Amino acid sequence: MSKKPIATIMRTEFPTLTADTPIRRAAAQLVDARAAAAPVLTEDGRLAGLITQKDCFHSALHASYYREWTGKVGDHMSRDVVTANAQDDLIKVAEMFLTYPHRVFPVLDGRQVVGVIHRSDILTELVRLG
Repeated sequence: MSKKPIATIMRTEFPTLTADTPIRRAAAQLVDARAAAAPVLTEDGRLAGLITQKDCFHSALHASYYREWTGKVGDHMSRDVVTANAQDDLIKVAEMFLTYPHRVFPVLDGRQVVGVIHRSDILTELVRLG
């Protein structure tokens, strides 16, 4: 069981954003996709950061008071991102979720983002495998 690579269970359809995306549009995309987070990519498709729903809350709360959304994704995203490798095994990534408070990790193959893995994806697979 533990040698199963996460590439077999990761999500390959997921929203991506750029640092220049207005934060309101980013929040709407996360909500529309029912995504907890989205990788932020550079022009050449490399990982620049991660934006989460929680990151969007700051601007959303500001907007509720002042009727104005402020900033771009680059102003709110995390730049020091914990990632998984597509060939990492299920148990290794499960342990990463216990180590870090994150709900989502971008999955890389080399330097390219090829998917995302959610904590619920790992738990679902662990339950399925018994």
